[in-house]
Amino acid sequence: MRRHADYRRTIELRPSWRTHALNALLRLTMRSRITLESDIAALRLEYEKFDARYFPVDRDVLRTPVDCGGVASEWITVPESRPERVILYLHGGSFAFRFPNAHAGLASRLCRRLRARALIPDYRLAPENPFPAATDDCHEAYRGLLAQGNRPASVVIVGDSAGGNLALVTIHRAKVAGEPLPGCAVLLSPALDCTLTSPSMAHYDGHDPMLQLSTLLVLRRCYVTSPHQYTDPEVSPLFADFRGFPPLFLQAGSTEMLRDEAIRGADSAHAAGVDVELELWPAVPHVFQIAEFLPEAALAIHHIARFVRMRVGWDDAQA
Repeated sequence: MRRHADYRRTIELRPSWRTHALNALLRLTMRSRITLESDIAALRLEYEKFDARYFPVDRDVLRTPVDCGGVASEWITVPESRPERVILYLHGGSFAFRFPNAHAGLASRLCRRLRARALIPDYRLAPENPFPAATDDCHEAYRGLLAQGNRPASVVIVGDSAGGNLALVTIHRAKVAGEPLPGCAVLLSPALDCTLTSPSMAHYDGHDPMLQLSTLLVLRRCYVTSPHQYTDPEVSPLFADFRGFPPLFLQAGSTEMLRDEAIRGADSAHAAGVDVELELWPAVPHVFQIAEFLPEAALAIHHIARFVRMRVGWDDAQA
């Protein structure tokens, strides 16, 4: 087991002009206020149209609809994919939204670097399906991968934002159930604490180009029906027992609202003896890795691939 005293790292990099431009664009287009009266289903359709228009997927990416453990899912494969190498990609979207092309594109880039294939479960969304629907679906999809004969050590769970939450919950559930754990997990700007009390939540509210505390409060109510559940480890995996978890790699923006959830998650994992690394990237927006045109995104994926290769032994993956 690796335990690094210097498991936290701030990336010393001047933000690119493209990052500055993207932050400005996001402030204009993505910070629409969501209220209790908002029609989430209609907004979901609007986001999916935006996704289809602005996030084209490379032509050589094969997307195959499948059922995995009773959960509607999609396999993402590229010419470099090796079938025995599996990424379980759990998408973000505040438990209420999906961005099929954007997430398929990011998953495909990870597949190229790691010569892997990726399964993206289409887990049920809130508010139509509140907690624990999403957690149930992600756990069943993981179980389905193992039932198909995939070696747990060759499964890597990747989750962004709410998907980072679901990644840790899936690992927590598997550990409690005595099931085999994945080789490692990668968490991108993970949303780990449903109490929303991390200092960065208040400090960067109004400055984060994508997120607003008022919107997060509404979406929390869509996902979790009772405040008594906010500290349940299956809702807020920050409060889980991390002992025995597989290696974890976290990335977050240094000035995003979810920054401190990544820091607190890494600190808890380290205190529990988990092999963990955390990277904080300057001035990048929430889940910046999706924006393929950012030089920071390409470098971040390179760092993810390095971590995964070292932990699961995929040595012939692209450097």
